[in-house]
Amino acid sequence: MLPLILLILVILVAIAWRAALRAREAANAIAIETCKRADVQFLDGTVAFAGLRPTRDGAGHIVLRRNYVFDYTADGVTRQQGFVVIRGDEIEAVGLAPDRGYVH
Repeated sequence: MLPLILLILVILVAIAWRAALRAREAANAIAIETCKRADVQFLDGTVAFAGLRPTRDGAGHIVLRRNYVFDYTADGVTRQQGFVVIRGDEIEAVGLAPDRGYVH
């Protein structure tokens, strides 16, 4: 019985790990695209995980809301921070610092 429980636990961890990687890849892609559209330089080559909490999607199902942050520069000197929020499998919000004027 114990091996079966361990196998199920390993499978659940693998599923959660894969979902987290997919969400991070999506956040990274949208951050890069946002920086291109705003004509700013995406820094460090990746987003950073900033938080996780359960929430409900549009259909009322419980999903995870993942928050990511990323750094960018408009002038090559000043570092600013943007964000990406993913709810379930959907991009919920993306934005740059207020002076850039881009929030989706």
